[in-house]
Amino acid sequence: MIMSTTQKPPKLFWIISIVALIWNLMGVLAYLMQAFMTEDALQKLPEAEQALYTDLPAWVTAAFAIAVFGGTLGAVGLLLRKKWARLIFLFSLIGIIVQMAHSFFISNNIDVYGPGAVIMPIMVLVIGVYLIMFSKSAIAKGWIS
Repeated sequence: MIMSTTQKPPKLFWIISIVALIWNLMGVLAYLMQAFMTEDALQKLPEAEQALYTDLPAWVTAAFAIAVFGGTLGAVGLLLRKKWARLIFLFSLIGIIVQMAHSFFISNNIDVYGPGAVIMPIMVLVIGVYLIMFSKSAIAKGWIS
């Protein structure tokens, strides 16, 4: 029988876990708004933005879903103090990378939105990597098992 011991996590663990959940829930909201955008809402966008939405491959939408729902589940895992959160965050990061690869290298997002459009995707990527490192550290410190 394998025994694992857990240590009581500090307040910072809970703060980071709650912020991670809120961050990822905002991602879920963004995904739902994109996935269920009405034709009327789409028509109100500039023509170049309309093309970005209508030409978006299904695999990019799937990667977006994996990224945000995976991140949300990972954050819930942290709050439940479960070490599987790290694996789920890893799947989320893969979704982020796939989605960002399309945005930066395949589509013309930067041409449509300008160079400032790079900031948010980089933030998402950095936070995705951080949550994997944070959950790995939480496992090592015995905060989650």
